[in-house]
Amino acid sequence: MDKFKIIGKSRIAGEVVISGSKNAALPLLAAMLLPSDETVLHNVPTLKDTDTLIKLIAGMGVAIKKEGNTVIADARHVANYYAPYELVRTMRASILVLGALLGRFGEAEVSLPGGCSIGSRPVDQHLKAFEAMGATILVENGYVKAKAPAGGRLMGCDFAFDMVTVGGTENVIMAASLARGTTRLENCACEPEVVDLANMLVAMGAKIDGIGTPTMIIEGVESLHGCEYSVIADRIETGSYLAGALMSEGDVLTTNTSAELLHPVLKKFEAMGATITTGDDWIRAVMKGRPKAVDIRTQVHPGFPTDMQAQLMAVCCLADGTSTIIENIFENRFMHVPELNRMGANIRIDGHTAIVTGVESFMPAPVMATDLRASMSLVMAAACADGESIIDRIYHIDRGYDNVESKLKSLGVNIERIKG
Repeated sequence: MDKFKIIGKSRIAGEVVISGSKNAALPLLAAMLLPSDETVLHNVPTLKDTDTLIKLIAGMGVAIKKEGNTVIADARHVANYYAPYELVRTMRASILVLGALLGRFGEAEVSLPGGCSIGSRPVDQHLKAFEAMGATILVENGYVKAKAPAGGRLMGCDFAFDMVTVGGTENVIMAASLARGTTRLENCACEPEVVDLANMLVAMGAKIDGIGTPTMIIEGVESLHGCEYSVIADRIETGSYLAGALMSEGDVLTTNTSAELLHPVLKKFEAMGATITTGDDWIRAVMKGRPKAVDIRTQVHPGFPTDMQAQLMAVCCLADGTSTIIENIFENRFMHVPELNRMGANIRIDGHTAIVTGVESFMPAPVMATDLRASMSLVMAAACADGESIIDRIYHIDRGYDNVESKLKSLGVNIERIKG
């Protein structure tokens, strides 16, 4: 198992080009199953998760290849509608092929998904919506087996999600795009990644109103056609590198990104004392002195994103004062706290609340990455510690950060991968 060796104490500064969004690319890749001709998708990050989904789609008979950051797929000769456990178990987003397969072919057999152990993320909302559209759903031996009603097409319906679900919204709008009739969805997720998928579906010929709002109306069409589309910038990667500037009195310029995707995070950075400047496709964070303590409450979009909670907590560990962080999205997303405390942080957990009392500096230590986003918080902490730290189980970071070592080195981090 690979590890990172990081020698601090670094001032994190420089320019870094942001890759395409992992959380947007995965549903867009799944959507390439929908048309019966060629689709071209640009700005696809090179990650374990995107590689896994490409393998999954190829196993269904799709002619798919990745050339640099571009994926070309031709789904006219899909041979099966099966997503095996061996691939699906490694990441949760694999469940998104369920909506695409059920919408286009009227049937699917998809393993229940795996991924990070950050809390319960059930797929019951996905399945309830498909049943409302007339599908027969059977969960058996760890697999979801779904069939459309007689005639092979789902039926439009009115459906309200019991809770806001990004994956559920994405799965259902893919299926509804090819359903018979009109589907009205209430309590939809409004995240930029959901908007990106809806925009790509429209480019394929789907008819969707209310994109970016809690209510979406999808008028089903007979078929979708291929298109050429580009994945939005990764807002979480952007925020992660900018956070490094706040932790190290640094100066980080992120390019090929958008401030429109990151408003709640940038506001917190400013509240902590950073100078934030932005342009059409860049964001710069400059930090002088120690960060100020802030309170953070994770919420669904447009609130503060849960995927930035661990990185902001690492900044709060070095802040002047006491910060309060409330995690409202996942019940098990404080697993990085013991690891940060091993590095000298002062964090106390009370249920879904973390009370973070700032310390002067991190101390080097051997630590273990516990999930995708937490792994970056440990990397940044190690970069700011005075000495050598070893970070184990970095396969988590490989799932979500494209070309991470090279980018960190360009920002002045002394990092080396130790092959397991």
